[in-house]
Amino acid sequence: QVQLVESGGGLVQPGGSLRLSCVASGRTSGIRTMAWYRQAPGKQRELVASQTRSGSTDYNRSLKGRFTISRDNAKNTVYLQMNSLQPEDTAVYYCNVDVFRLAGPQEYWGQGTQVTVSS
Repeated sequence: QVQLVESGGGLVQPGGSLRLSCVASGRTSGIRTMAWYRQAPGKQRELVASQTRSGSTDYNRSLKGRFTISRDNAKNTVYLQMNSLQPEDTAVYYCNVDVFRLAGPQEYWGQGTQVTVSS
């Protein structure tokens, strides 16, 4: 099992910044892609950004370069730097990891951290 704990969410004014962190613990060997998703009220969960173990990244194009994902493999931690936040970024942000196992890949989710952008 892999446990994921997110932190860094909160209330921020439009135009502000936040940095989310997600620490993986437990059976972390085999972690491949680490990613952030978000789910706004009444909407489906969507990919925000992902990063492979080797460093390749993928972003939701709607973010227009405002968010940056990074990870520290030694610490089993993934970060999401969010700049120029807008009210439409308000959502619960979830950490997700994909783990290689001989029996087949496994996927884990964090409990989510609330990000609210409001004046």
